Amino acid sequence: KPSLSKIGGQEFERIKERVKASIARLTINLKKLYRERQTQKGFEFSPDDLLMEEFEEKFEFEETEDQLQSIAEIKSDMESSKVMDRLLCGDVGYGKTEVALRAAFKAICDCKQVALVAPTTILTEQHYMTALKRFKDFGVRVAVLNRFRSQSEQNRTLHALAEGEIDIIIGTHRMFSKDVKFKDLGLLILDEEQRFGVEHKEKLKLIKQNVDTLTMSATPIPRTLHMSLSGIRDISTINTPPTTRIPVQVFVTEESESLFRDAITKELSREGQVFVLFNRVEGIDEFAKKLGDLVPEAKIIVGHGQMPEKKLEENILAFYRHEYDVLVSTTIIENGVDLPTANTLIVTDADNLGLSTLYQLKGRVGRSDKMARAYFTFKQDKVLTEPAYKRLTALTEFSDLGSGFKIAMRDLEIRGAGNVLGKEQHGHMDKIGYELYSKLLKRELGEVTVNYETEMDIAVSAYLPENYVTSHALRMDCYKQIAEMNGEIDEKRIVEGLVGNYGALPKEVENLIKISKLKNVCRNFDIIKAEIGKERAAFVMKDLQSLNRVGIMNALKEFKAELTLRFEETPVIWFAKEGKTNEELLDKMIAVLNFAIKEGQR
Repeated sequence: KPSLSKIGGQEFERIKERVKASIARLTINLKKLYRERQTQKGFEFSPDDLLMEEFEEKFEFEETEDQLQSIAEIKSDMESSKVMDRLLCGDVGYGKTEVALRAAFKAICDCKQVALVAPTTILTEQHYMTALKRFKDFGVRVAVLNRFRSQSEQNRTLHALAEGEIDIIIGTHRMFSKDVKFKDLGLLILDEEQRFGVEHKEKLKLIKQNVDTLTMSATPIPRTLHMSLSGIRDISTINTPPTTRIPVQVFVTEESESLFRDAITKELSREGQVFVLFNRVEGIDEFAKKLGDLVPEAKIIVGHGQMPEKKLEENILAFYRHEYDVLVSTTIIENGVDLPTANTLIVTDADNLGLSTLYQLKGRVGRSDKMARAYFTFKQDKVLTEPAYKRLTALTEFSDLGSGFKIAMRDLEIRGAGNVLGKEQHGHMDKIGYELYSKLLKRELGEVTVNYETEMDIAVSAYLPENYVTSHALRMDCYKQIAEMNGEIDEKRIVEGLVGNYGALPKEVENLIKISKLKNVCRNFDIIKAEIGKERAAFVMKDLQSLNRVGIMNALKEFKAELTLRFEETPVIWFAKEGKTNEELLDKMIAVLNFAIKEGQR
């Protein structure tokens, strides 16, 4: 926990200056990265043609609005000269793969090769089957590279890839090996990038240098999400569920034999299938036998990563073909097991798993129009750690459809942004907080032009009442949005959001928005302090030069009955206070500056 600094003391300013110096050193590298990204010329893909239209029409479902928006953004990136680096964030089963396959087809139409890299063999097999089905009428040559393929098959595939005889190759991190050569790679698609190790990511950087890259994720890791939110990467989101989808019922409960028996028999009674997650290879067979004794009518099969490849593939496929009712497995099912008939999930020792893993596991069920249930269990009488409690609470809190992005944001809160920009930066982020760190970073990168902060000393009641926004976290978020308000469009969005979520604005909230609005406008006029108190209501100007503006001079003439210009250390514009409340003076200050803006624009 960061140590608190005394209000009015110099300690926090000293910490801030140290962080600024460190960020200044860091941004030399970041600016170089930004510059390289902007100046690097990528391949400009051709606009859509009739073949692309025909491919899109063959999609058997109706696209959601978010899907169409994401497709448009990706196509725009591909058709531009910049090198695309886009994160596609959409919930499990929301149609990210279709968006990616359209990007792939666009690349293939321009005679470029496409690589789709996924973290698990099972997921690559599923993508392979999907791609074969989707591209079958268009002569696209699809291949797969994973441990389910023999060495001779892999060698033939690699030779064909290097010769340009393969259009799209789908594989695991095997694709990062030195013997994998492309004839002309045009698009790299990464599914669930957070599952790759550090060394794989380093190899990825080399491949990505001048290749358009699309990263898909339901719950991006905090670092990836932060990079997207801070503009280092572009982001597209799919928030709309398919029309027939029903939210999964989530239960967080103690583990018990009766729970296993009841949950499995309920699912069997509607001819469905069950995933049971037991995340330890040691003891998994014994656990499956115990389940068999509890529910003798259920046919149970086991799957884990240490099995021989062929045996694992056979077991998973047998479960797919509904030859078994229950699959007891490790987290290998986390990505890619897409089975509409499996609508019950039981996770043992859920408190030991990360939030995005838990959320991905939940996505294994509820992929049809049947009500699905997910049970996240922990050992009886076990005292949960605070992070484990927060993770499990987040699962129940975000059980609605399309919560993956919110889950990732909560993960960002629970875990922090991680080592976003190097070890030494992480320490600084801890000291001054993520928000201020991001703000200082953006200033140093020149994304935010800052003259100075206008001091606001306004004696009106302005805050968010607890009975208006009851959640502490949401209240903080609202304060942040109001403080960062920039212009009328922002103000309208914030007001509509508050009214829509919490009802009509109380007077205190209206005042808070007005103060933020005034502060924002003051920056345009070199006003270093806006004051409404017992003694006076006034604008303190930065210097004599500040008066040398058409807008300010015309405002002084227009409101001459109510404004007085005095010269103290710097020029000060006094407002007549007689008969006016502080709220009315606040409105008058805003009106004067709005008038000055209009005059200055003439």
